[in-house]
Amino acid sequence: MKAIVVLLLALGLSAPAWAADASVPLLSVTPGAGGQVIGVPGASLPWLLLFPFLPALLLAFTAFTRIAVVLFLLRQGLGSPTAPPNLVLTGLALLLTVFVMSPALKTINAEAYQPYLAGVLSFNAAAEKAASPLKGFMLRQTRAEDLSLFTEGDKGVDPRRVDSVPLAALAPAFLTSELKTAFQIGFMVVLPFLVIDLVVAAVLTALGMIMLPPQLVSLPLKLLLFVTVDGWHLLVGSLIGSF
Repeated sequence: MKAIVVLLLALGLSAPAWAADASVPLLSVTPGAGGQVIGVPGASLPWLLLFPFLPALLLAFTAFTRIAVVLFLLRQGLGSPTAPPNLVLTGLALLLTVFVMSPALKTINAEAYQPYLAGVLSFNAAAEKAASPLKGFMLRQTRAEDLSLFTEGDKGVDPRRVDSVPLAALAPAFLTSELKTAFQIGFMVVLPFLVIDLVVAAVLTALGMIMLPPQLVSLPLKLLLFVTVDGWHLLVGSLIGSF
């Protein structure tokens, strides 16, 4: 829950003016005459409205996109449509995302979330504090040409100054760069498996075994190659190092 609130703080979204007063009830239930009123404070409304958008925020502001795309391209290259299953790959992508984003999240927690809980910072001030390390991470992974695509004509944008880059332009530029990087890494991952497929298909054709699907022969060979070179260690290490 703490990580979710920290991520929401980083968006820089301000609550409506009426929601700033926690005494305004969003939902109240009165058991009876003179009974105790049970209610949810109106300040909770912005958080409740943002929860359905958490998957989109995870894609737009974190390392999840690059990691997930590479992992699914790996499975495609292996030629195994169901192993590892989607749940395993998504879980691994989430764990690696938390690991990669941990320095930024620790900074956000120390400089924005904890002061906000202690009442030292207002919501808007905490959001500005939280946005800085997150935008710094995104800028380091964003290509200059992708950023210029979304900031063309804006003279006030300086990629060397984090505070000058609007989040509305940085988010799509970051996601575009992440997809390009993921496809570059995925190409290097899939290429050895493609070579094995071509060799197996050529050998089976030369032997006249055209009725035997090449995937039945190439899959064990690709798994053997992947295990022999300690593929998971190399892939995870390369993904982490790419950030």
